[in-house]
Amino acid sequence: MKEAPIPSQYLRISLDLARRISKGELPEGSRVYGRSVLASEYGVSPETVRRALCLLADSSVVETLPQSGTVVLSAAHARRYLENYSDNADFNTLRHRLMELVGQHEALGREIAEVSAALVQRQKSLFSATQPLPNYELAIPEDSPLLGRSIGELDFWQRTGATIIAIRREENLILSPGPHAELLSGDVLLLVGTLTAVDAAHRLIHA
Repeated sequence: MKEAPIPSQYLRISLDLARRISKGELPEGSRVYGRSVLASEYGVSPETVRRALCLLADSSVVETLPQSGTVVLSAAHARRYLENYSDNADFNTLRHRLMELVGQHEALGREIAEVSAALVQRQKSLFSATQPLPNYELAIPEDSPLLGRSIGELDFWQRTGATIIAIRREENLILSPGPHAELLSGDVLLLVGTLTAVDAAHRLIHA
């Protein structure tokens, strides 16, 4: 667990004075050094010392009297003041740590969401790149207007968007037919392309 935050100057001075009072270094009934003396001792402004003494006065550790200065009231109250600060410091430390953990949890959640989304997108891309293109078969009917015409003459790919990767003709399979390959009755075209392209090829064959 992280250490407690360093207290402000006036709080640090009040704690030091409370320790000295609790140990009897500043006995009950004695006068506390003047603000200017304490300011010089602690290396702070007189205003910082005044705020430190106000904290102790609020807890009945000291009392500041007009024209008389500050007098030590109770060593027991000084010890209680130190104990209360320790309890509050522990509470504040736990609170600050909880806030840090919540922030880290939220940041981790955002990072998990971002990485998950990137992983899904990468998986989609990889799947698309590694899967073979779907292929379809279309038979040339006996009354098709394409009979006797070549693939190049028909501008088959330009008109449909589908690519003829093979022609099954009886017992033979003609792979990667060129533009001069003619279509005959009974031929079965093996196509690759989108469903839209295959639909366009079907309409062309049966026009």
